[in-house]
Amino acid sequence: MLVSFLIPAYNEAARLGDTLPQVLAYLAAQPYASELLLLDDGSTDATASIAQQCFADFRPAHVRARVLSHQPNRGKGYAVRQGLAAARGEVAVFSDADLSAPLTELPQLLAPLLAGHYDVVFGSRAVDRRVVGVRQPWWREQGGRIFNLIMRGLTGLPYHDTQCGLKAYRLAPLRPLVAAARLDGFGFDVELLLLARHAGLRLLERPVRWNDAPGSTVSLGAGLRSFYEVWLLRRWLRRGCYQAALSQARAAQVALTRPT
Repeated sequence: MLVSFLIPAYNEAARLGDTLPQVLAYLAAQPYASELLLLDDGSTDATASIAQQCFADFRPAHVRARVLSHQPNRGKGYAVRQGLAAARGEVAVFSDADLSAPLTELPQLLAPLLAGHYDVVFGSRAVDRRVVGVRQPWWREQGGRIFNLIMRGLTGLPYHDTQCGLKAYRLAPLRPLVAAARLDGFGFDVELLLLARHAGLRLLERPVRWNDAPGSTVSLGAGLRSFYEVWLLRRWLRRGCYQAALSQARAAQVALTRPT
């Protein structure tokens, strides 16, 4: 079993010298093989060079590590899609560069996937708010709740938190959905979850510990654009824009779950 660990990053040079060694050390201690992909989303700082130097200085033999860069900045959704398309593992995980959800939460997501019980498992700050340590500023927390209410109304998704930056997927049924996905911004989380649900994949939302990290690169404008992206998503779904991908994902999921 190969696990692909993806970190989308935009101008994260100040964090990566601390967080990348933590990720590499964690992966090195696990019983499964792994690869680490740093997804440089058009950064204008030293994000890519710091990551490359870190991989050169400390990379265990059984952990592959590489940097995928593109220019210009396209958005977190675009970066994650490029990473998922390039990932070689059977399972893919993506995490924010600040590790707001600690690496120790990862087994909660991976265990149901590796056991074959679910196809998508994603972390949540809202299922059990008692596990949230350092909370976001008031305006961001309220904005997240409003976004979730509108998202649920527009899409019918029953989940409490689609935007937490720790998610895990079985890649075989997800690949057709990744290829068909359109949203480059922060609405991509909703897009992939909605497509996975419409494809009949098995989804699980799990509470994870989480701490707000200062210096977030998420702007108010990007948050507001997410509302528009969710509206677009509903429109595209109703027009049947994803039908071929949904059929392919269903077939892949059936093949995975068929008794051998």
